[in-house]
Amino acid sequence: AFITTTFRPNGDCGDYVVVINADKVHFSGKKWDDKIYRWHTGYPGGLKERPAKDMLARKPESVLKKAILGMLYRNNLRQTYMEPRLKIYAGPDHPHKAQLPDGVETLPVHPRKRRGSYHFGLGDKYSVTPFQVGLGENA
Repeated sequence: AFITTTFRPNGDCGDYVVVINADKVHFSGKKWDDKIYRWHTGYPGGLKERPAKDMLARKPESVLKKAILGMLYRNNLRQTYMEPRLKIYAGPDHPHKAQLPDGVETLPVHPRKRRGSYHFGLGDKYSVTPFQVGLGENA
């Protein structure tokens, strides 16, 4: 959405996000047993809860959807614009193949570390971190 020339942070740009393989989500530590999802049915005594491993077995899409929507601001754009345009599928198959044909190249992976020869166009001066300067050839 940020690449389009008509982007406005308060407006509908019409972009969709398709997430596949939601059943391969991974939690670190003991979150599969300790993390509890809670919701209320609206009836008296209707508080329901389910651990993360049961939630993944029943509805793997909802685990990822609750994580993504939990990071967004709770406003009208989230409810009317972002939630309906977030499409999450448990497996690799989805009905949106026509929007991304086979000939289209995906975006390159963003480098996470400042090690190596990738220098963000700043030259060789910045390709080595200050901690690697004193290490010599072993870095």
